[in-house]
Amino acid sequence: MRVYVRAPGEASDVEHMPAGDVTEGVVRVGQTIRRPHQPQSLAVAGYLDWLEDAGFEGAPRYLGRDAGGRDVLSFVPGRCAGALPETWVQSEDLLASVARLVRRLHGASAGYVPQDHPFPPRTVPTSTIPTTTVHQDPADLICHLDVTPQNVVVRDGLAAGLVDFDLAGPSTALRDACNTAMHWVPLRDPADAWPGWEELDPFRRLRIFADAYGWDREERRRVPGIAIDAAALSYDRMHHNAATLGGGWARMWAEGVGGLILRRRGWLEANAERLTGALTD
Repeated sequence: MRVYVRAPGEASDVEHMPAGDVTEGVVRVGQTIRRPHQPQSLAVAGYLDWLEDAGFEGAPRYLGRDAGGRDVLSFVPGRCAGALPETWVQSEDLLASVARLVRRLHGASAGYVPQDHPFPPRTVPTSTIPTTTVHQDPADLICHLDVTPQNVVVRDGLAAGLVDFDLAGPSTALRDACNTAMHWVPLRDPADAWPGWEELDPFRRLRIFADAYGWDREERRRVPGIAIDAAALSYDRMHHNAATLGGGWARMWAEGVGGLILRRRGWLEANAERLTGALTD
């Protein structure tokens, strides 16, 4: 285990970082981030080491653990969106750059197979709501799986880095990219639009994302179905985690995230053909 020792002259003042949906107690000390050690921390550390060796500069570096047992990562400078994304996050140039950054991440991730510290399995319980069967592709790539506006570092108006790899794990590039588009387009019921985002055209923005990432025609035709399946899976996982893990999961469930996911799924189903048309016409 690597143990981080503060370098001579490094700033010792502590800056509390915005709390995530689940992980709290994250602080910045100088040019490092300290965060509570998690069951998946060593798996994430191995992944970050691989990305560093692969030359991917858009992720923090794992530096070890400090004397308090916290994980220590390098600080990625830049700007991140707030809990309610500000209007500057709507930039179409930024949207396209997010797609390109995720594409580079997937390229750097290719070939990585966790050895000493595999990612903990993600429970997929039996659905508690009427749902179609969720078809999972073979999980052939380690992905970020949580590329929200709050987890993208922006510099000079473009996506420059990714943070918060807590949900990283096996998936596919297409599913991770679809999940990213869901957050950034965003794909959701208009009733749940963030303040100031009500007039955006999700069909235009999805096409911008698809073109920037480089989905081929077959991938574009699969996107609406994958997004619908992902909504069903997300509902089940959120419900399960709220009941079994509590904490931030239970808080989000109590605040109504389950209803938001169901409304998203309904909107996706109602607009599947239009989404396919926007992607392929």
